[in-house]
Amino acid sequence: MDVIRKVAVILIFAALVSFVSNLADAEHSAKVNINTATVEELMSLKGIGEKKAESIVEHREEIGSFATIDELRGVKGIGDKIFSKIKDHIAIE
Repeated sequence: MDVIRKVAVILIFAALVSFVSNLADAEHSAKVNINTATVEELMSLKGIGEKKAESIVEHREEIGSFATIDELRGVKGIGDKIFSKIKDHIAIE
């Protein structure tokens, strides 16, 4: 009985580690919606500081929602280099 109890504890521990790992991966892969994100949320993107984040919000307020993520390149200060860093971390939905 003691062996069964040890095996059960090991299996529960392995399942818990796997679950926590999957939660961390899901949180890390969450994308920032450039149509609804706040300045603070936009600043979580690599290469986006406060001024660029504010420019994105201002552009969105003046022009309207982004139809594609590529339209982000039309925002002052967002060039190909920054866009390539963040394109996998942004969404429009």
